Amino acid sequence: MPSWLSDARFYEVYPQTFLDTDADGVGDLRGIIEKLDYVRELGCNALWLNPCFVSPFLDAGYDVEDFCTVAPRYGTNQDLKDLFDEAHARGMHVLLDLVPGHTSVEHPWFKASCCAEPNEFWDRYIWTEHVFDIPDGMGCIRGMSERDGCCAVNFFSHQPALNYGFENPDPEKPWQQPTDAPGPQATVRAMIEVMRFWLGLGADGFRCDMANSLVKNDPEYAGTMRVWRQVRAFLDEEFPEAAIVSEWGEPDYSLPGGFHMDFLLQFGTSHYNDLVRCEAPYFSADPAGDASRFVAAYRAYAEKTAGQGLMCLISGNHDCDRLSLRLDDRAERLCFAFQLTMPGAPFIYCGDEIGMRHIGGRPSKEGSYWRTGARTPMQWDSTPNCGFSAAPPAALYLGVDPAEDRPTVAAQMADEGSLWHTVRALLELRAAHPALGNDAPVEFLADGAGHGVLAYVREAAGERVLVAINPDEREQSFASDLEPGEVLFSVGEGLAVQEGDIIVAPRTAVVCIL
Repeated sequence: MPSWLSDARFYEVYPQTFLDTDADGVGDLRGIIEKLDYVRELGCNALWLNPCFVSPFLDAGYDVEDFCTVAPRYGTNQDLKDLFDEAHARGMHVLLDLVPGHTSVEHPWFKASCCAEPNEFWDRYIWTEHVFDIPDGMGCIRGMSERDGCCAVNFFSHQPALNYGFENPDPEKPWQQPTDAPGPQATVRAMIEVMRFWLGLGADGFRCDMANSLVKNDPEYAGTMRVWRQVRAFLDEEFPEAAIVSEWGEPDYSLPGGFHMDFLLQFGTSHYNDLVRCEAPYFSADPAGDASRFVAAYRAYAEKTAGQGLMCLISGNHDCDRLSLRLDDRAERLCFAFQLTMPGAPFIYCGDEIGMRHIGGRPSKEGSYWRTGARTPMQWDSTPNCGFSAAPPAALYLGVDPAEDRPTVAAQMADEGSLWHTVRALLELRAAHPALGNDAPVEFLADGAGHGVLAYVREAAGERVLVAINPDEREQSFASDLEPGEVLFSVGEGLAVQEGDIIVAPRTAVVCIL
């Protein structure tokens, strides 16, 4: 695993709404460079950038038209290289967003594959034999090409699926190519070339979109795991300090499949939604909240992966509701106390550190639909447009939170009691204590069942740390013969020891030395 991942603390930047430096209403790479010191001051030392490549932007850049060119609205390739250089000068690392499973219909590869005459890109996508031969279980594009056939899509109807083959091809459908056929292998090589290009310019790795979607008819992901092992072999040989994190949500597949990291996401089998995004989130004051299914899933993942790679927790991302939609300020602090004291590299979505609100009721923007509310401009200060842009409000990519009491970075940095300072304190604590490091193990003492206490011990380098969280409105306890020592961090009134129990005050999180 790349050495820098053991201490990586990530900050996700949604480029188009982060900071606009040329007053066109859209955030840009120069804006990200300008705020690197802010990210570092918060306590993060690595970035994940959502796609910034040439695109028709029907899916906010996840419909790539040119994998190797920065979209003009963000800047130039030189601007992105400058971002890498400026980040490295500050001891920071940068992950780009790689979309390996599909492209835009505007991509030259797809246009060439639509031609009636066979060419080198004919097998770059999944095409059936005839226009009336619709691929089972997949959407398709048809009726817009010289070529006879339907082209399978991965998600939206304008995102043709790249061809990595079928793990169990149907012999009666010759268009279902095996994974070792020339076409699928050419696709793997093409994606490796994209990675090689950006790593050569200074990128430190990639977040890989829909990482489990590559090989089709692959119920146990055997073929998809083989593809990622090919990618990992390339990285290990040519760029051993480059890292890849998967949008997969099943670390028992992704980590043995070659990834250094996997997200525990708002989908999949981790039950992470039980904690923050469900009808009764565990960290809320709702007594129906329960963390036990998450703990059980986490234990199972840890056993299956046996310490291989990192299981990463996110505060949120561009694809899910803001934390503040279901959690009040106190609950958000408890959530961060959990996220930033657990194993795995933590990821903070820009704006979550100040409790930005989820702005509902907005029309879709570039395929955002229900996700629009989590993608509004970063709220830097109280100047027009929250300091995001000098463009007229009507020209903004998305309008800012209209509420007069909207949180801002400037106000929270000036307030020692703010959520921003809580997040910063936790990130500093994590950096200072080996037991809270990314690869230090965790032992759960209480699983948060029935809205009870969630408690665990972290240990490394001769240091043991206890974390205990009680989200409930009432005092609660858990059985333990441990003797808590110095309190390193707390939200709420703390804990006490009584007759073999550790008692945790209401709506409290405590981190202490053992």
